[in-house]
Amino acid sequence: MPSRRVITGRSQEPRRRFAEELRSLRTEKGDSLRQLEVVLGWNASTFGKMEGGQSLGSPEIVEALDQHYGTTPMLLTLWELAVADPSQFKEQYRRYMVLEAEAISLWHYGGGTIHGLLQTPEYARELLAEGGLKGEELDQQIEARIGRRKVLEGDEAPPFRIILSEAVLRNSLRGCQEWRGQLEYLLEASEQPNVTLYVLPHGTGLHGLMDAPVTFLRLSDGRTVAYTENVVRGELVEETGKVEGLQRRYDGIRDLPLSPAESRTFILRILEVVPCEPST
Repeated sequence: MPSRRVITGRSQEPRRRFAEELRSLRTEKGDSLRQLEVVLGWNASTFGKMEGGQSLGSPEIVEALDQHYGTTPMLLTLWELAVADPSQFKEQYRRYMVLEAEAISLWHYGGGTIHGLLQTPEYARELLAEGGLKGEELDQQIEARIGRRKVLEGDEAPPFRIILSEAVLRNSLRGCQEWRGQLEYLLEASEQPNVTLYVLPHGTGLHGLMDAPVTFLRLSDGRTVAYTENVVRGELVEETGKVEGLQRRYDGIRDLPLSPAESRTFILRILEVVPCEPST
């Protein structure tokens, strides 16, 4: 097998590099897309989309390809670079994504939707579709959003404190199983040592962030920036005075939520009344 370029986080186009590598490896081995389907079990069109740059696939598919080509862990490394590449996000979100990946701590209040770092693919699909995305662009943005989860993984993952309004947990997805999966993923994420999840129940009164979901990022240079977002747009707030104003609003609700243990129990009780059985 010919020598390959060094894999680094400085790749200018990691998504394209990943697709090119997939095509090159398959050509060298003499496989057709149909042969990959027979050997590995995923549809030939899935491999075609990955080689064409329309899809990144899942880590399970990429690990199987690594084993098939004897390249472990090269393809998975390229995949991780591709899903974390800020260039695949819409332009207005890219600077935030860079800062999110560099943050040394994060804290968030969500009044209407679940934070992107805690979304399942099904939740992300329905939410982004409501914002007007469709087709290939929708698929790419889902992959990009799910790839952001890497921020919360590993020994050096930053602490992440989340306060979710009860309304977030009542705004279910259209699909029962998909909604159950999202609630279960929230519980799973809350078990991570760096993630602390709080539920703000109905009846706690009016507060300054009722119409302003916000995420704060503490950066290594000591600055804190804020990000407000809805389904169709987001705004990165870096001006010190405006950030401090949002922080004061956040501080006003910090002591109102249920404790982490009570919050888990709250979500479990919601799961009990979801009208479908856990998937097997």
